[in-house]
Amino acid sequence: MSYKEAQKAYAKLGVDTEKAIKALQKIKISMHCWQGDDVGGFETTGGASGGIQTTGNYPGKARTPQELMADVDFAMGLIPGKHRLNLHACYGIHKDKVVDRDKLGPEQFKPWVDWAKKRGIGLDFNPTYFSHPKAADGLTLSNPDPKIRAFWVKHGIQCLKIAEYFGKELKSPCTINFWMPDGYKDEPSDRLGPRQRMADSLDKIFKYKYNKKLVVPTLESKLFGIGVESYTVGSHEFVMGYAMKRGILGLLDMGHFHISENVADKISSFLMFYGKVAFHISRPVRWDSDHVIRQDDALLGAAREIVRMGPENFIVALDYFDASINRVAAWVLGMRNMQKALLSALLEPSALLKKLQESGRFTEQLVLQEEIKNYPAGAVWEEFCRRANQPAGEEWLADVAKYEQNVLFKRV
Repeated sequence: MSYKEAQKAYAKLGVDTEKAIKALQKIKISMHCWQGDDVGGFETTGGASGGIQTTGNYPGKARTPQELMADVDFAMGLIPGKHRLNLHACYGIHKDKVVDRDKLGPEQFKPWVDWAKKRGIGLDFNPTYFSHPKAADGLTLSNPDPKIRAFWVKHGIQCLKIAEYFGKELKSPCTINFWMPDGYKDEPSDRLGPRQRMADSLDKIFKYKYNKKLVVPTLESKLFGIGVESYTVGSHEFVMGYAMKRGILGLLDMGHFHISENVADKISSFLMFYGKVAFHISRPVRWDSDHVIRQDDALLGAAREIVRMGPENFIVALDYFDASINRVAAWVLGMRNMQKALLSALLEPSALLKKLQESGRFTEQLVLQEEIKNYPAGAVWEEFCRRANQPAGEEWLADVAKYEQNVLFKRV
């Protein structure tokens, strides 16, 4: 079906496809740098640890800042629109000697800022509370040892300073997300103490007077993780309570809940009480396994909630890492799938569906909800991609295959 025909079909439902395309063009997604090298970073060669695990060993992963930047550039060149890049603190670029995390500063991230300036994009940030000797036992901000806690508090403060630097230099507010892997493998004897210590540590971090116009702090919860299967300090309830008390944003990660939970259902409550929703898009398979996102019911449900409540009220970032397939393809597929889900939501006759719900016409609502699934969203996606000078279908994979042969497979 042509775009003009699709436009007419949607118009019968009161949906303006031109408005949908323009709305999608404005939505910036923060792409995660850590998909490119399996959450390795540039501090050591030991790889991810401390509750973080990447499975697979597909050849060609980025080994240096230059390789990672080149891969990000190539991936973004196959994604419609202009987006953002999300960095972890372990991706600082060190000169002669690696600077430990409690002493990181803007100097280690200036190359990233220079890179972002040339491309006209914003940067987001994350302190790295894993893959470090002082996180070997899985406890950071909640550690019983005050010296260990002090180290990680200082890391958090330094990261706030780096986020300020990003916001100022790039003239775009930097979202900085705090996630700590703290917890216990088996049932703890004291559940309150670790949470009290973590709250105290976070209080010390947020005493730093960061510029609220430049920095948007968020706090992320988790149900469980590798090695902390029985008790997570930063649980959903802890994060909700602390973030609300402190006046920062709680962050929802689609992989950080039981797989039977409907994360999309949580979004409206977060928006009501936080005023804005920070959201990590991932795909769990049996657990928080961070698979590349697909256009499944969970993703489409989340996208519908984002669109219904206004994309301007959301901070959307991707968060997965798959080393079993081409890493660049994983980026491109995930970003495009997120855009497709958002477009599908933008093409929903939401005003009509809401009216049917409020008037109790549930039969009509259900029928329309199902029939709209067969409307020609693909034709609108093709038009969106055409205007962005990007392929609409799988043609982009041929470019990735060439890059794989000419660049990735030559990394040994």
